[in-house]
Amino acid sequence: MSLVGFTAVATVTLLLCVMTGPDRDDLDEFYTGYGSLSPMRNGLAIAGDYISAASVLGTGGVIALFGHDGVVLALSTALSLMLLMFLLAEPLRNAGRFTMGDALARRMPGRGVRITACAVTLAALLPLMLVQLAGTGQLLAFVLGFSGETLQTGCIIGLGVLMIGYAAIGGMKGTALIQILKIVMLLGSGLVVAALILHRFGWDPGALFDAAADKSGAGPAFLNSGLQFAGGPHPDADMISSQLTVVLGGACLPHVTMRMYTASSARQVRRSMSWAVSGVALFVLVVAVVGFGATALVGRSVIAGIDPQGNTAYLLGSQAAFGARVSTAETFLFTTVTTAVFLTLLASVGGMILACANSLAHDVFAARVREMSPRREMTLARVCALAVGVPAIALATLVQHRSLQPLVTLSFCLGASAIAPALVYGLFWRRYTRAGLLSTLIGGSLAVLLLMPGTNLVSGSPVSAFPEADFNWFPFTTTGLVSIPLGFACGWLGTMLSGRRKAQEQRRHYEAVEGWILAGAVRRGD
Repeated sequence: MSLVGFTAVATVTLLLCVMTGPDRDDLDEFYTGYGSLSPMRNGLAIAGDYISAASVLGTGGVIALFGHDGVVLALSTALSLMLLMFLLAEPLRNAGRFTMGDALARRMPGRGVRITACAVTLAALLPLMLVQLAGTGQLLAFVLGFSGETLQTGCIIGLGVLMIGYAAIGGMKGTALIQILKIVMLLGSGLVVAALILHRFGWDPGALFDAAADKSGAGPAFLNSGLQFAGGPHPDADMISSQLTVVLGGACLPHVTMRMYTASSARQVRRSMSWAVSGVALFVLVVAVVGFGATALVGRSVIAGIDPQGNTAYLLGSQAAFGARVSTAETFLFTTVTTAVFLTLLASVGGMILACANSLAHDVFAARVREMSPRREMTLARVCALAVGVPAIALATLVQHRSLQPLVTLSFCLGASAIAPALVYGLFWRRYTRAGLLSTLIGGSLAVLLLMPGTNLVSGSPVSAFPEADFNWFPFTTTGLVSIPLGFACGWLGTMLSGRRKAQEQRRHYEAVEGWILAGAVRRGD
């Protein structure tokens, strides 16, 4: 039934992309879908882009293995989207048009800014794409019961091609419809599973938590802070670094921020974000119950034995919620759960490929030609989707048997250390200069790339990407504690070194567009 469900979903979603994709040479239709989605549908699409397969499987696994620390991680993801909603959503919608490069180049025009923004976009999203693609093979192997490496590689290649088709054919509107379908299926099936788990424990959350603690092997520590980072030399600082990275990095990733440009007005973006935050908050509740339920019903040792990262915990918890005797209706429900996770993988990569392709086509190639026709730019964006997707598929087949947690962490660290400071400074600091912007993007990215190989996620532990090696010289799980302050410091230092004359020029330029960026009375291109 799962195979039938997967095939049906792949067919229907591809058909949706073909039916809703742009049929004219109109860039606004391809890049933003004309802003035609209602606030509710746009909000669901934002929530769908924000909740990736790494969020579903990874967060569920952390909750199942580490209890309290996993719940804090889930709450941090919701807090990150709220930060986007209250601080950046409206200015981003007002300043940008199609890509993050548009928003940054609005104050500091030039190819250098756009090319750097595109490079950071690719660096931040490519690792996440690899995680989703490699996870596709693992998911199908777990659900369908095969273990052959050739079959897993074939699944990655086949589904990767499908995801490229989503981005190239459907554009923004097509991928939005897939995200809406995904979030509805994910939350709908998750709520039913969560209700079944709570029913097993007499609708008493306390009984669920106590049972999870008993089956965790950690006792009361499972329900207290610090279990996830207990093995490190600086557990408290490591926990702060991880949460800070998630809060600042999660909502600033380009495939999420590009959804801000699809709103037709400031009021629409506010209402869309309200729906998105509500959907993510509901997801946090669902994944917390299912994660604890997996530990209570299956046991922490069994979950860790199947996957040391706990990525199968969400599916194991859903499976265990039905009990020993499974009816036809329950089999159908579990098929819906697995199909929802499968669709999450498809939709997440489709959105990321679209964000990367849009940035390559619009910020790098179209900016080089003074007057590029809409037909040519749209064709270029579709070719760029292929150019991004094919290397991602090839790399995913190479890393599928490694621990993928460092790649997820790398993306969030780049979002928090390079993109978040650039957006905050670029949208709100009057003196911010071109040198400061380039220093932020390049300095923050280099800090992450230099520090990440030294973390305990890459080497030095049995669950690291290279367990047989030990070059762990940076004693933290993420780089955020150092790289985030460095990203902000690089922007400040680059601006200060630009000189008073450059700073005054930028102040005057910002004051000329300040009301437009912050109030959004007029939108570029309207």
